[in-house]
Amino acid sequence: MAKRKRLSPPRLDIAPEAAPETKSAFPSYPLGVAPTRNMPIASVAREAAGSAALDEIGRTLSEAREEGRLIQWLPLEEIDESYLVRDRIETYEEEMQALVDSLRERGQQTAIEVADLGEGAKPRWGLISGWRRLTALRRIATEEGTPGRVLAIPRSPRNAAEAYRAMVEENEIRVGLSHYERARIVARAADAGVYADDTEALRALFGAATRSRRSKIGSFVRIVRSLDAALRFPTQIGERAGLALVRALDDDPELTERLRARLAAAPADAEAEAALLAEAIDETIVKAEVQAPVDTPAPAPARRSVPRATAVELRPGLSCRETSAGLLLSGELLEQDGMRDRILALLREGISL
Repeated sequence: MAKRKRLSPPRLDIAPEAAPETKSAFPSYPLGVAPTRNMPIASVAREAAGSAALDEIGRTLSEAREEGRLIQWLPLEEIDESYLVRDRIETYEEEMQALVDSLRERGQQTAIEVADLGEGAKPRWGLISGWRRLTALRRIATEEGTPGRVLAIPRSPRNAAEAYRAMVEENEIRVGLSHYERARIVARAADAGVYADDTEALRALFGAATRSRRSKIGSFVRIVRSLDAALRFPTQIGERAGLALVRALDDDPELTERLRARLAAAPADAEAEAALLAEAIDETIVKAEVQAPVDTPAPAPARRSVPRATAVELRPGLSCRETSAGLLLSGELLEQDGMRDRILALLREGISL
């Protein structure tokens, strides 16, 4: 049997020993959290992950900028609006003021497109599309006395032809340009050496247009080449009046010089200029009618009249009559089986003889 230990009762005359506190057995830490010890491999992995993340962000931003997916703020003075010959000739003050009011109230909602001209270029960026927005923002900056900035998408056109095509396509979607403005940018792009000639420029800039629209724009190029410097209100020339003017210029080689002399008087408004052009077209039409030789219609060849002959009975049921086309056989006998074949065989034998 196991030996039992006698437990003595507590003695009140002896003070008990102080028991050690529990927390004294452990070291104290701020906020009660023990610091972790950094291992060397963990530090290396953390630094490598941070560097890789920064490289990925930089590469993504660079690709977005090169592909034209990055919108950024640019100073207004760093935009060269003369980078391309603009296809828009004139703007209406009411429309421009409406755009200014909209930009003041709602801010710029659509970014312009620019091309990077290089770090050493001044200005740094060339305007591709968004001329009206840029003009309105510059007007606001001038009125407010601030430098001003514009939301822009940097593009990387491979050549000038691609930049011109981007400008034309953007304006075809947003703005209703006149046939004259379209024809003028065709001529200017060809003159700048972007395209070999007007035909190539027309095909490249308006390749998405229908064939009939390209044909009309090509006709207006003739007006641009002849009268661009003399016309004051070219955008007011309608489609029908423009095509009539092209025909008049083709019919009368001297019309170009006469029109330039008349337009030098500077018509007061678009109506006066349109009346002047219409008068010149009418004069050309009258002149062409006077100079055209009078064609006397040739007498129609006399038809050989064949007297109507009476039918001659060859045999009962078979008659023969002479006509302008030849001999005509008729009669009930022709309806008999094999009669037609026999007659044809006899005629063939006669011809062979």
